[in-house]
Amino acid sequence: MSLRTGIIFMGACKALSARRTGIEGEVARRLAARRRATAVRRRADEGSAYALPPYARRPRQRLSLGVLLVLLTGLSATGFAAFISVSAMFGAPAHAGPVAAGDPPGAAPVSAERSAPGDTGTDSLTGNPLYASGAMTQVTCPAPELDADDPASMEDFLHELTTCLDTAWRKQFAGTGLEFDAPSRIYWYTAGQSPCGDFPTAGTAAFYCQANEGLYLGIEDIVENSAESKHPEAYTFLLSHEYAHHVQGEAGLLDRFHGVRAAEDDGSAKDRLTRRSELQANCLGGLFLGAVAESYPIGSEEHANILADAERRGDFDPSERTHGSPASGRMWTAHGMDRGDPAACNTWEAREELVD
Repeated sequence: MSLRTGIIFMGACKALSARRTGIEGEVARRLAARRRATAVRRRADEGSAYALPPYARRPRQRLSLGVLLVLLTGLSATGFAAFISVSAMFGAPAHAGPVAAGDPPGAAPVSAERSAPGDTGTDSLTGNPLYASGAMTQVTCPAPELDADDPASMEDFLHELTTCLDTAWRKQFAGTGLEFDAPSRIYWYTAGQSPCGDFPTAGTAAFYCQANEGLYLGIEDIVENSAESKHPEAYTFLLSHEYAHHVQGEAGLLDRFHGVRAAEDDGSAKDRLTRRSELQANCLGGLFLGAVAESYPIGSEEHANILADAERRGDFDPSERTHGSPASGRMWTAHGMDRGDPAACNTWEAREELVD
C-alpha cells in the first residue's frame, strides 16, 4: 500500500467512525425524546363552549374490571387545504383541497334508490349501528418521529399512523354487525390516476376514494398545503379526518348520504348535507385522537394545535360553505376528542346552528 493510499484509507476510516458516532448520538437523542414524550400526561377535561345535542349529553361510561372501554377527554385559512367529501361510490373523491361548489368534476352521485348493505333509509344516518358501538377503546400509538421536510420521514410517519387507525377502527367495528376492512394506501410522490380521477389537482393534498376504498395522500403536497407545518399532530388530524371518510363508508353512512344528497334539487340543501358529512368526519377523526391521547401523547399544546388546525380548515366564506364554519370544524373535532363515543358524532340529528 502506497503512502497516499494509506492516508486516504485512514481518512475514510475516520469519516465512517464519525458517521457512526453521529448516528448513535441521534438514536440516543430520539430515544430520550420518546421517553420524555411518553411521560407527558393528557390534558385535563376542558369545559365545552357549546351546547351539546341531547344524544351527546348522556353520562359517560366508566372503566370497570370487566370492561376495557374508556372515554378519553379531550388544519387552514384560505391558504390551507380544506376538506371536501363528494366521494360517491363511482364518483369523485373526498378531498383535502379547496372547496368546489356543487359536485366536483366527474362526480357520479349514487342513486337515491341505491341502498348500502343493511341500509334502512334515513335510519342508516341517524340510527347507524356504529353509534351503538360504545366508547372508543384506548389505543397505544406513540407519535412516530417526523421531519416534515424529509419525504421519506413523512411517508414512514403516515404509514405508522395509518396502521394505528386500522387497529383502532377494526376494534370499534367488532360486535356491531358491520364488516370492516382497512383502506388501501396510496401515498403519492408524483401525479397519477385513481378511480375517482387524476391526482393531484389544484390544491388537493389528500382524498378518500370510495370506489376502491383508497386513502390518497401526497407525501409532499400535504406539507405544502398545510403551510409547511412542523407539528406532527397537524398531519395526524388530516389523516384521521380522511380515514374517517373510510369509516363512514364501511358503516354505510357515505352511501346513504350520497343517495339522499342526489335526491335534492336545491344546491343549498346539498351543501347542508355535505356539511353534516364533513363535520362528522371531523368528529370521528377526533375520536381517534382521543383514543391515542395517552400514548401519542396529546398534551395541552398538541390539543390546541389540533383545534387551531381544524378551525383554519373551515369554510371562511359563508357563500361557499360545504365543510362547516371554522367554529363548527373546531367544535366537532373537540367534541369527538372529549366525548370519545361515536354516538356523539351523529351530526345528522344535530341542530342547524351546530352544523353551519
